[in-house]
Amino acid sequence: MKKYILAIIALIIVASCKTKTAVTPPISASTPIASNTEFFSKIKEKPNFQQLKINSKVNVETGSYIPTLDATIYIENGQKVWMNMLAVFLNVGRGIATPDGIRGYEKWNKTYIESDFTYLNNLMNVNFIDFSSLQNLLTGRNFVPINEKDFILTKNAQGYSLNSSKNLIFQNKGKTSEYAVSLDYSNDFDLMRVNLKDMKSADNLEVLYGNWESFENMKIPKNVKIIIKGSKASQILLENTKFDSSKMETPYSVPNNYTKTEIR
Repeated sequence: MKKYILAIIALIIVASCKTKTAVTPPISASTPIASNTEFFSKIKEKPNFQQLKINSKVNVETGSYIPTLDATIYIENGQKVWMNMLAVFLNVGRGIATPDGIRGYEKWNKTYIESDFTYLNNLMNVNFIDFSSLQNLLTGRNFVPINEKDFILTKNAQGYSLNSSKNLIFQNKGKTSEYAVSLDYSNDFDLMRVNLKDMKSADNLEVLYGNWESFENMKIPKNVKIIIKGSKASQILLENTKFDSSKMETPYSVPNNYTKTEIR
């Protein structure tokens, strides 16, 4: 059980203004778009907030029973992601991520983690996640580097699709990975789906976004589903129930007599 609680902590430490588009006839999904300047400009917009508090319900499927968790996720833009989890009104874990790495502990087995982002990458079967991409993943922004020349953009009735024209290559700590990447967006440029297929293994990461909501000067997805397949397999669903922009305290310290652990 302890590795699953720490896995959730790692993933939801780890949990733009709305733009209207002109109504146009559906275009075949196999037809590239001639002018894509507006599209790439919109999807690369940075989220405009100082801090964001998210109340979320977390459901996990791993093959073992884990109760629904109530999570408070607090993000200071570009600085930290803090998370506290409750199960049946009891505190079960807390974690924090900064650009330097991630830390978290869980109370059921009295264990904790302290790691750079290698921990989270191993958990998700990838090797490119850093603090910026983690924050983007939780808030529905592109967490995969998007270079226009590496993708083919098409339009259909549901919105836009981006598909890598060649494998994207990531190198991190001596490990090289290649991914075929596809992304789907709504007609309002909201990210709906990201899929990464590791071309050297059976590993696959898919993230689904839904039920986007306008909040102050940006939009945020109320549903985030993370699907991990391959050498590790699990699903994590974040159902975001409330957003708040007020500041809050984010205490973090590992209680005495806890044991450091790692996911292998």
